[in-house]
Parts: sequence; C-alpha cells; structure tokens
Amino acid sequence: MDQLTLSCPNCAQPVSESDRFCEQCGRDLTAAVNPPSGAAPGGPAGHGYSGAAPAAGRASGADGAAEQGQAYRAEEPVGASGHGGGPESGAPGGVPPMPPGPPAVGVDPRAGLGRGVAEASAAPQAPAHVPGATGDFLLAAPSQLLVSEDDLDPEPDHAPTEPNPVVVIAPGSGPVCVGCGAQRIDADGYCEACGRAQPRPRDHQERALAGVTGVSDRGHRHHRNEDAFAVAATSRPGGSPAVVAVVCDGVSSATRPDEASQAAADTASEYLLEALESGADPKPAMHAAIMAAAQRVEDLANEGPLEPSRNSPACTIVSAIAAGGEVTVGWVGDSRAYWFPDDRVGSERLTVDDSWAARMVEAGLMEEAEAYADARAHAITGWLGADAVEVEPHTTVFAPPSAGVVLICTDGLWNYWESAADLGAVVPADARTRPLEAAQELVRFACERGGHDNITVAVLPCLPSPLSTSYTPTELSLPVMGAGEKREI
Repeated sequence: MDQLTLSCPNCAQPVSESDRFCEQCGRDLTAAVNPPSGAAPGGPAGHGYSGAAPAAGRASGADGAAEQGQAYRAEEPVGASGHGGGPESGAPGGVPPMPPGPPAVGVDPRAGLGRGVAEASAAPQAPAHVPGATGDFLLAAPSQLLVSEDDLDPEPDHAPTEPNPVVVIAPGSGPVCVGCGAQRIDADGYCEACGRAQPRPRDHQERALAGVTGVSDRGHRHHRNEDAFAVAATSRPGGSPAVVAVVCDGVSSATRPDEASQAAADTASEYLLEALESGADPKPAMHAAIMAAAQRVEDLANEGPLEPSRNSPACTIVSAIAAGGEVTVGWVGDSRAYWFPDDRVGSERLTVDDSWAARMVEAGLMEEAEAYADARAHAITGWLGADAVEVEPHTTVFAPPSAGVVLICTDGLWNYWESAADLGAVVPADARTRPLEAAQELVRFACERGGHDNITVAVLPCLPSPLSTSYTPTELSLPVMGAGEKREI
C-alpha cells in the first residue's frame, strides 16, 4: 500500500499536519472547518491539502469567499506512485484549481477559526462527495491556536526598568582590569569579569637615574618577558660618581628563564655597588660580579621544579660601569655593548658574542655575513647556569674619546640591526642628553619591526675621557659587523 502524504491545495507542495502555511506558495493551510455530519471519516487518508474542485453550485463573490474556509477533498494516488487524480479531478495531475476570485471585502479569511464549536458547526459545510475521490480528509486548526488580535490581553503596565547603577572605583583600592575596568583580578593575572589577561609588571619596565637609564619590553611574540635589567648609581670613596647597568636575557629553552635573568641582574648589580663603594677596581669587580651572578643562577636549579624537557635555569649577561672617565664592560653570551659618539663617527661594538657564528668567524672557517646567515648563528656557546660547562666572563675597559653613549642590550634589539653603523643610525641624535627617550625609541623600533623577542636597552651617557687618546680609524673600525671593535678579553 502506498504511503499517502499531505499536500497544499494550491500548489500540491507536500506538507505536514503541523504546518500552518505552505512553504512553497504561502497558502494558509488552517482555513478549514469541521467536516459535515454526512462525511465518511473512514475513507482512506488522502494527499492532505491537494483539494478537488469545489462542488457544483458554489456561488461566487461573497459566497465564493467562504469557500476559502472549506476543506478540499483528498485525491487517491494513481498507480503505485502517481499523485494525480482521475479524469473527474478537473485539473491536470489531480490538483484542482483554487476557487476563482479574491475574497470579498469584509469576510474574514480565517472563517471558522477562533469560534465556539456550535458556531463553527453552523458554518457552510463542505460537500459530502466530489467525483473522482474515494474519501474525505479534513483539517481544522484547534480553535484556541489562532485568535484575533482583539482577543489578546493588553500588556500590563509596569514601571520602567531601572538602569544598572554606575560603579565608581575608589582610587588605590586595587588593580583595575585594562579591558572592562573591573577590580576583580585573580592571582593568575586574569580578570574574573571579562577573562582578559592583565599585563604583568615585567611586561614593560622603565627606570631612569642620573647617568643611566633602562627600558625593557616583552615584545609581541613571547607570552612573558624573560629579560631583566638593573640600573644603579653610587659614588666612589673619593666622592666621584659611578653608575652601573646590568642586562640579562633568559634562555628560552631553559627552565624558569625569567627567574634566572632577574636573579643574575640583581646579584651582579648588588655586588658591583658594594665593590665600587669600597674602592675596588672596576675591572676585577666586574669579573667577580659575573661569577657571583653565575653561582646565583646555578643555585636556582635546586630551589624549584625542573621541567624534564628543559635545561636548568640559564641566562646571558652584559654589564657596564661608568666611573672615573672609563667604561668597564663585562659579558657572557650574546647580549652586547655598543659605543655611539654624538656624531656617530667611530661607532663600534665593544663585545664579541659567545655564539656559534662568532666562533666560526674567529676560527677563519666562515665569513661574517655567511656565518650570521646560518641557522645556527645564534646558538650561544656561553651562558650562566648549572649546566654551563665553564663560565668564562669577558671584560674590557673603554675610554670614550668624545661625548656619546654606551648602549647595552639583548638580541631582541640588535637582531634587527647587527652592525654598529646601522644600529647607530637608529639611535636618536640626542641620546646623550635624553637617554630615557632614546631607550624608549629603540624599544619602540624593535617592536615596530616585529617584536619577535623580548627587548631590553640600557643607555649610559658619557663625556670625553681625559684618559682617552684621539680616535684613529683602523681596519677593525670598518663596518663589517660594526664600525669597529675594541676589546680586551
């Protein structure tokens, strides 16, 4: 037996019993009334809304409009899968035409809906039989499903909704979310109101003292700042001023690199201040300070958990002392120190990297351009940490021949301009008189170039040293890696 389906009386589109309108033509499928008392309910279910032609004798005009509220008769399928009616169906394919003419004015097209049972029974009834059909199928919506708009209860009056009160945050009562302004920052640094991660204190740091300044920034790619720096000012026993700057870069492949860099910077700075105040010579004091920092980083391996896939805490270090007309520089790793005179003539790099590329060049196996273009170029060969084979601090003493600045930085800056000549073109011309703004500008430059790494810069303004000789260009001063190199290791 074929499965019978319901269809629209206008376009024969298949529909379901719960549909109120035809999806194909938009016909109101609920415009029907109760079946006549003489209808044969036991007939086979037809195709639903695919009605046959209205019974003979139907009136047009107002009476024709009432026909829109009548149920059409179902069609018997022809053959196994046919949907057309018999010859008497009055339309090809068994879909009879709609009653002609638009509904009369003043006649509710929802006739028979929203009325009581007795009133609906008094409405005009559908014919008991249409030729060509074998049974009746009637559909009438429940009287309470569709009601007129007049029957709807008006919305009760109520007072207008009060707006949310404005929350005034008392100054100094706690950290405020940079996203939503709520004072609900949890211990992990996230806002409990909007979920935004808050900047960590080390994401961006600045410090300026008389004679030295430092700026550090997380950059754009790293989730935290693994660089650290310390700047300090003191006086020698005779009353002459002395300034100290220490910059450290945590090794990202190590455990807790941010802790390693901070511990090394703090330890070296404190050691240098005590040594300078006691009258110690800056060069041996620098060597001893770096060794003290190395021991402090090594101790970190025993003070916290170690990640199985990572090495012990490790970092690089570069430090500078400006005292007595000389600048003493010490380093381990690939953090660098540069000299930039005010006129930029004679800019040079003061350090030599502890890296694979530097060793290849030093051994004469590769040219500098070739070595630093290699993927292994930045693999460091010296660092501070428990797994360092042997820490060998490098130190050099430099007497500024003219007014200028000594700049120490991590590779987050010099990766964009390696040579002293190129980097010197980026350093602001007034760096000596405005060192903080110069450091800020250099950090901004690195961030604008991509900020692929953490960036830390320290600037030490210098005046011409009475101990220096006049600057004479040499072969080492030519712009290969830098404008020149003076070093004592």
